[in-house]
Amino acid sequence: MSDSLLAERWRKARTDGRAALITYLTAGYPTPTDFVAALTAVTAAGADIIEVGLPFSDPLADGPVIQRATHAALEQGVGVRRSLDLIAEANV
Repeated sequence: MSDSLLAERWRKARTDGRAALITYLTAGYPTPTDFVAALTAVTAAGADIIEVGLPFSDPLADGPVIQRATHAALEQGVGVRRSLDLIAEANV
């Protein structure tokens, strides 16, 4: 998402007098197929901003829930390249 599109999402929520709906998904979790479906679903549901966590081997700064999701995605072979492919596959 470009800076201008991100700024536009914040501006739209502010203009509408509401909080922005920001979602977080770990790429490849719980499975690559389910991740693509979830990314498509939160987009269709009206999420203003979607943060996608890219699985990496040492997520110490993340809490236990995100650590487990990252570990599960890595076990399925999802890394940075595959994460980007899955996001492209969702076509959102």
